[in-house]
Amino acid sequence: MKKLLLLSFVFIVNFVSAQQFSDKEFMQIANGERDAHLGKLNRKAVATNNNFDVKYYNCHWNIDPNILYISGNVTSYFVVNQVAFDSINFDMSAALGVDSVKYHQTQLSYSRNGDVLTLNLPAIIPINNLDSITIYYHGIPPTTGFGSFIKNSHASQPIIWTLSEPYGASDWWPCKNGLTDKADSIDIYIQTPTTYRAASNGKLVEEIATGSDVIYHWKHRYPIATYLICASVTNYARYSNFVPFGNDTVEVLNYVYPEDSASAVSQTLDIVPVMQLYDTLFGIYPFKNEKYGHAQFGWGGGMEHQTMTFVGGFGHELIAHELAHHWFGDKVTCASWRDIWLNEGFATYLSALTYEHMFNQQYWIPFKSQRLSSILSQPGGSVWCSDTTSVNRIFDSRLTYSKGAMILHQLRWIIGDSAFFAAINNYLADVSCAYGFATTDLLKSHFEASCGQSLTWYFDDWFTGEGYPSYQINASQTGAVTNVTINQTQSTNTVSYFEMPVALKFKNNSQDTTIIFNNTFSGQNYVVNIPFIYDSIIFDPGLWLIATNTISTSIKEIPDTSKLFIYPNPTNDILNISGLPENFTEITLTDIIGNTILNLKNTNKINLSGLSNAVYFLKVKYLNGERVFKIVKE
Repeated sequence: MKKLLLLSFVFIVNFVSAQQFSDKEFMQIANGERDAHLGKLNRKAVATNNNFDVKYYNCHWNIDPNILYISGNVTSYFVVNQVAFDSINFDMSAALGVDSVKYHQTQLSYSRNGDVLTLNLPAIIPINNLDSITIYYHGIPPTTGFGSFIKNSHASQPIIWTLSEPYGASDWWPCKNGLTDKADSIDIYIQTPTTYRAASNGKLVEEIATGSDVIYHWKHRYPIATYLICASVTNYARYSNFVPFGNDTVEVLNYVYPEDSASAVSQTLDIVPVMQLYDTLFGIYPFKNEKYGHAQFGWGGGMEHQTMTFVGGFGHELIAHELAHHWFGDKVTCASWRDIWLNEGFATYLSALTYEHMFNQQYWIPFKSQRLSSILSQPGGSVWCSDTTSVNRIFDSRLTYSKGAMILHQLRWIIGDSAFFAAINNYLADVSCAYGFATTDLLKSHFEASCGQSLTWYFDDWFTGEGYPSYQINASQTGAVTNVTINQTQSTNTVSYFEMPVALKFKNNSQDTTIIFNNTFSGQNYVVNIPFIYDSIIFDPGLWLIATNTISTSIKEIPDTSKLFIYPNPTNDILNISGLPENFTEITLTDIIGNTILNLKNTNKINLSGLSNAVYFLKVKYLNGERVFKIVKE
């Protein structure tokens, strides 16, 4: 676990090529990802697929971007984890045709039921045995949403790309779909005419000429979820950026449209400080032994295909968001679409962290402000995805992205930076989920271990609970003493009370102080000392809380009595008073036992000549106080 020196980065903080901050880019990311998955959610992973564990895919694909078509073969290596295993199911679109299935050079019989391909084995495969099957196939993949396998064009050049999240992979190749299994490694061979270049996962280890075609061999040796396997083919221009880490570097391989290459070259440099920042906060890029990459494709968002992100452009936030997924989404993948925020909420918050640590922080407050504005625009909704049959709900920009990011930010405020970042790094390193799948409960356990307290109350309120608090704050100042009362209402009835630390900044033109109030119930009263007269109060000045507020104040000034003098003292007749405060109310003279002798409303002289020689007390009363002087009459 490296120490978090949050201000000591290698990169240049004010990176000159970064684009202007705009909420439009964030909405393009969230809405684009939502739209891209429309129509693909109803395809469910086959339940009986859980009786085997995929270890390796060897994929050979023929793709010509001029033709909407794919052919090839996929060899799946798997380990059986169930007794009496005499058949195996793969997810495969009914639109694709099966040419043959081979098992140990033997042709297998098969049957099809919709998008499920069942292969009948000649004998039972023993449990824990590693085995393999090769499926040869061809066809025109179906069109769903933006498409799992799309033919399009740019500058009159054809392109075919894939986009498989959540279950779209089986639209274009036979596989095991779902969020329960990752292949340990893959090899991908893409054959295409020599005019074109093929992008995919891992390292490009071979370019094999074969007649008028070329075969691109990509090798990936990290665990990978099925929906993160990809292919894109067009007349790409290629260049690399390199991200230094001490004596090491990570290659960022860029496949871009030739007509956009001039602008892309300057924009993709932005990946260098972003990757260095993520390394400082969350550890080295998880796939550093191979590469990171961008492959341009034909829509406005992005997709975090492992080691080769597909992007529609090269804006800062898109680049930062998709790279972030390689820690949160690729290395650690949500184990259920109910927990999709573990992918998208984290990626949104990491892009926010670039605004905190780059560009002189000029976009840090605007980013948080816009995310809060989105969350507070409606009263209900939880980060926990309550309806996994709805793509609109899974990829909801307000809840999954904005609120998912801001409940992380708010938790950071509650437990502190040290515990917050330690917990996340421990989560990423946890062998039960690193390069595998995770749940919110697992993440919660790491936060609890790091901060040493139960956080059930927080996740009940902010993850499964709906809505947010509205604070009504009353503050009354009397001299250095301020009385604060905090009341709260909730936007929905799913949470009875949001117990939160509330920061208030008291300020005037030259002075300010921020005080944190641990608020646990409505109507809670506090008394604090503020050694100056403030003229305004700012709620949550750091924008940590998901909340609305109203503040009312009253200030009762205590006058300056430092110049109040009584002289001469002792005296034998006239007693002078100077420096009376403007709002004094009366002057009272009493004898030693408290009897009132004189009661005056307005004077700066008192004639004591008619009084007996004795000790008296002069009280000067003013708004909210009084001063008492001992007077000697001689």
